[in-house]
Amino acid sequence: MGLTTERKAEIIREYGEGNDDTGSAPVQIALLSERIQELTEHLGQHKKDFSSQRGLRKMVGQRRRLLKYVKRHDLATYRELIEKLQIRGV
Repeated sequence: MGLTTERKAEIIREYGEGNDDTGSAPVQIALLSERIQELTEHLGQHKKDFSSQRGLRKMVGQRRRLLKYVKRHDLATYRELIEKLQIRGV
């Protein structure tokens, strides 16, 4: 289904430094995590949806690269992110 505008704005408010902060790495990671969670639920019901599986793998890879970037530049933010989002570290 995708993220609703309200949910996306809520995530941006929670993880961004301001209401217009949509491009920072923590916001991108949070948005990707939300989409990954939704797609994982979808694939639980539709096991043979191979194009969605590919999209999921691409999103997980993108999130992993962003997490590595945050870890290199700001370790405290990295630790806070993986704790808030309940994901394993890189």
